[in-house]
Formats: sequence, C-alpha cells, structure tokens
Amino acid sequence: MKALISKNLVQSIMAKETFVHESIEEIITLTQWTQETLEDGGKLLLFGNGGSAADAQHLAAEFVNRFLINRRPLPALALTTDTSVITSIGNDFSFELIFAKQIQAFGRPEDLALGISTSGTSANVVKAMETAREIGMKTVALTGGTSRPGGDLAAICDLILNVPSDSTPHIQETHLWIEHLLCEIVEQAMFTTD
Repeated sequence: MKALISKNLVQSIMAKETFVHESIEEIITLTQWTQETLEDGGKLLLFGNGGSAADAQHLAAEFVNRFLINRRPLPALALTTDTSVITSIGNDFSFELIFAKQIQAFGRPEDLALGISTSGTSANVVKAMETAREIGMKTVALTGGTSRPGGDLAAICDLILNVPSDSTPHIQETHLWIEHLLCEIVEQAMFTTD
C-alpha cells in the first residue's frame, strides 16, 4: 500500500509539472482573459459533466464568494446546478443541449465560457462551445489526454489547457489545481496593490 501511495503521488505531481512546462503561456492567457472579462462587466459561464460538473460548481463558488481574499463577489455561474432546467432540456430536447440552451439564455459577447472535459469529447460541452462562439464569447476548455490533445474541443475553442496525461484522476487533479491557481492570480491582480 505504501508503494501505491508513493507511486500515485509521484504520477500526480508529474502530471502537473508536465502540464505547466507545456502550457504556462496558456495559463497566463486564461488568467488575463478571466480578469479582463470580470473587469469589463462580463461573467464566467462554467460547465462539465460528473467530476467536471463538481469542478464548475466549485470554481463558481470561489469567484462568487471568495478564494483567499475577502472582496466583492465576482460573477460566475455553474450551468450544472439547476436540475429543473437540466432535466427539462434533456427530456424535451436532448442531453447534448443542456449547456448550449443555458448559454443561449445567459451568454453575452462580453462573457467567457469555460468548459471542463477530461476527454475533450463530451458532446454537450462541445455543443455549448459552438453556441458560445456564435454569440461571440471567448471560449476556453480544460481537457486531458495525449493521443488527441484537447479532443473535439481543440478545433472550436479559442484556448485549450490540455493536461498531457491519460490518467483521468491525474487530469482531474490538475484541473482543480488550475482552477485554484486561476482564482488566486485573478484575486491578487484585481484586489491587491502589491
């Protein structure tokens, strides 16, 4: 068991280190776009499935409430939380449209769409990004994988932050690290004078 724990820790750290080495410019771009969106009166629309849905909700909570600094709430909305909306869209239309129809309702050109998909191929995340692009929103995806980095989202998003790993847990752990880093950098930039 100790060997498994040590091996898992090393692999998790390696996924983050490799990601940062390959994608530091994309991290910087994401933080700049997020700050600009919020300073210009836009909002973040966040979405994903399963664990990525939980990440979207977690990230929205960090922006709306606070991360490390007590400051004014920042507008971020997880499109994964309203079960009545999600189930009515899924029932009346299709599961593929659960995020796209919400983006049609809430999205504006000054907003930023942030989709989270471990594989980069989730049909409802892809459809949401296509819809966000039609509106004129900036589109960003957190993805993972080595054989098709970014999956289907790579061809349609303005920015891809792909974790170069084929381990779903390590991709998701890295996504959470990215999300926390994003919150910290944006808070520091917007609410400190140092």
